[in-house]
Amino acid sequence: CERRKRARKQTKGGIMVILKPDRHLLPSVQIRELVPESQAYMDLLAFERKLDQTIMRKRVDIQEALKRPMKQKRKLRLYISNTFNPARPDADDSDGSIASWELRVEGKLLDDPGKQKKKFSSFFKSLVIELDKDLYGPDNHLVEWHRTPTTQETDGFQVKRPGDVSVRCTLLLMLDYQPPQFKLDPRLARLLGIHTQTRSCIIQALWQYIKTNKLQDSHDKEYINCDKYFQQIFDCPRLKFSEIPQRLTNLLLPPDPIVINHVISVDPNDQKKTACYDIDVEVEDPLKSQMSSFLLSTANQQEIASLDNKIHETIESINQLKIQRDFMLSFSRDPKGYIQDWLKSQSRDLKLMTDVVGNPEEERRAAFYHEPWSQEAVSRYFYCKVRKKPSCTRFTLEEKPTNIFSSWEMVQSTTDQMTLH
Repeated sequence: CERRKRARKQTKGGIMVILKPDRHLLPSVQIRELVPESQAYMDLLAFERKLDQTIMRKRVDIQEALKRPMKQKRKLRLYISNTFNPARPDADDSDGSIASWELRVEGKLLDDPGKQKKKFSSFFKSLVIELDKDLYGPDNHLVEWHRTPTTQETDGFQVKRPGDVSVRCTLLLMLDYQPPQFKLDPRLARLLGIHTQTRSCIIQALWQYIKTNKLQDSHDKEYINCDKYFQQIFDCPRLKFSEIPQRLTNLLLPPDPIVINHVISVDPNDQKKTACYDIDVEVEDPLKSQMSSFLLSTANQQEIASLDNKIHETIESINQLKIQRDFMLSFSRDPKGYIQDWLKSQSRDLKLMTDVVGNPEEERRAAFYHEPWSQEAVSRYFYCKVRKKPSCTRFTLEEKPTNIFSSWEMVQSTTDQMTLH
């Protein structure tokens, strides 16, 4: 039992439901009478029931928690650097004969405990680099990257352009929020104190504001009586709560991108300089993966099942020993009465097994055949015989019609003589 408890503890309840053998084959009182040391086993059963209830309740709590987004705020460090390649007159290829620069945008998550490192591009929905329009013209001054369903994640971005002068550029990074977040209308943002948040959190904040200011109609709970701020935002004196999500659509805007101004320097002394920026991002809580693996874990299930079977076999052997003990105990108290009861029980079982009808003890006595039904039974017997073989018995019945009753009287007299003797 102790081994089984340890195995159950290792699997945190075994998660997968196991059909356990029925161990309560004997009442607990009888078990204690037969085996005084069984109290420890009964205590283990009671503890196991409590443990199973606790594990099942925790499992349900974990399942509910997994339905909600579990996010954790972390720091994403952004590295921006550039290199300059001066023109080389003796270069054979066209790239080496023209001066150029290369901009690199890279990053990594600080203190990432995850086993699988997330790629830098997985944190963003889009990246736009605006170069100096005067230098590169209105058609070639933008470098854009947008996420698509088939996008291959990368650890960084590189942009290469010809040029031998320093260039000012602006980086616009749009974070990929999961679930999506929205920027609130300035009036609603001031009222709720929220700048950017998910739709569900915004509706929850609205409901909290309604309850705090008692805007819900006392007679019709479905309606909300707008105060002056709500009237300015929703442009109505009264509205249903179910209308808020639809009216909220026009008040939600895409979140602001992260704007970084950078100078691409061609000065050799600035080549080793790297600009660093820390960005707050939301990542999946590592606990979520542990909780999922906990629910899907099937470790040690075979060990638990084998221990359950051993317990079941032990209880069965206890049952057999109890039957033998009861037999010997009853026989020792009243041997004669017990043997008689046992023979009666065996006789009843034998009749059931062999389909024997009647009582042999009564049938062996002559008085049994002097009952009123006996003459009718004999008549029915001969009637059945006549119906089965009418051609063989017709002549006999017509010639000697009284032979049946004379034969019956002879049988009775013979039976009486045997009884007297």
